[in-house]
This record gives sequence, C-alpha cells and structure tokens, in this order.
Amino acid sequence: MRRVCVYAGSNPGSRPVYAEAAAGLATLLAERGIGLVYGGGNVGLMGVLADTAMAAGGEVIGVMPRALIEREIGHKGITELRVVESMHERKAQMAELSDAFVAVPGGIGTLEELFEIWTWSQLGLHRKGCGLLNVAGYYDGLVEFLDHAVGERFVRPQQRGILAVASDPAELLDRLAAFEPPAVGKWLERPDQT
Repeated sequence: MRRVCVYAGSNPGSRPVYAEAAAGLATLLAERGIGLVYGGGNVGLMGVLADTAMAAGGEVIGVMPRALIEREIGHKGITELRVVESMHERKAQMAELSDAFVAVPGGIGTLEELFEIWTWSQLGLHRKGCGLLNVAGYYDGLVEFLDHAVGERFVRPQQRGILAVASDPAELLDRLAAFEPPAVGKWLERPDQT
C-alpha cells in the first residue's frame, strides 16, 4: 500500500480517545511509509490525522471542494491540498489516489464516504480493501447491523468480508495490506445467489 484514504470527522468527538486513536493511526502510516489521503481539513479528527502524520514525516494529501475551504478550514500545512469543484470529484480523486480505505469515528459524512466506497467495490469499480477503526466500541452497533444484514441475505458474506474491522490501527493496516479481493464472479454476485 502506497497510500490509505482515511475518512474522518470535522469534529473531535466527545472523548479524547478518538483523537488519540486518529493520531495513532496517522503515526503508524508515516512510520510504515504509507501516505495519508483525507478530506483536507485542519479541524476535528481530520486535523489530528494531518498534523500528526506531518509531524511524523509522512506524506499528506488533502482533497477539498472549493465551497468547503472556509467551512472545513482547508489545511495549509500539508504536503498537498487539492481543491476540486464538487463532492463527487473529491470522493473520486480520493479513491483514485488510495490503495485502501479506513473510517475512523465520525458522523454522517464519514459514514456516507465509507458506504459509498464500499458500494463501489460491490459494483466492481475498485478492488481495494475497506476498514473501520472501531475505537472504544464506537462502531459496535454498526458492525452488529451489518452482520444482521448478512444474516437476512441483503449483504453477501464475501462483500461483508471486504470491510475489515479492528480496534487496533496496526492490526487494521496489516489486514488491509494482506487484503485479497474475492474472485470477480463472487465479487459481483447478489446476496440472494448461493
């Protein structure tokens, strides 16, 4: 993996553990020589990721729509801040730059980005691993729901298997580095096919 896209909130969350985990992930990426691709902000967990990766000597590429430069406060102290015209262009560029995707705790935007990139894998638009950094059980309810969706045959087990879940950043990165996508036929089958 040359670069990992990390989806993160523009808020820090209610507990210090979220920022600590984001910083731990950013440090680990830099130590492993893996570049960080993210939303380009300098606030919330986005800012923690970028600042920590830069301080650790890592490459940091931010991608932000022009309309959000003021609102999310575009980071001026990173390797490169790419300014695009739309959210669609932002997400496409982040995907193109990245070899894997991770969501740290965040809100609606973080979830939307994760689910879109995971959906793109189901559609065969990419064959890259996706992961959840489940800090302090933040994503426990979501993981339980996704497993329920598999049981109800709305999500195929192979598709569910693309989304790695770990509470330890090193474990999550190791799993993403070792990710082997299912065979193309299995990759695109509907959940009701057995």
